[in-house]
Amino acid sequence: MLYWAVTFFIIAIIAAVFGFGGIASASAGIAQILFVIFLVLFVIAMVARALRGRTP
Repeated sequence: MLYWAVTFFIIAIIAAVFGFGGIASASAGIAQILFVIFLVLFVIAMVARALRGRTP
């Protein structure tokens, strides 16, 4: 998920450099949504791991 967020962010930067504002805006929005989803899933995984504890 983080890979796709970074990919869309790079697409947004490249599109902004070449003057494609609409594509840059859409790609940045998608990257932002994917990054938030990644953060939520990461926090859930860390909480689950902390609650479960280590198994021998």
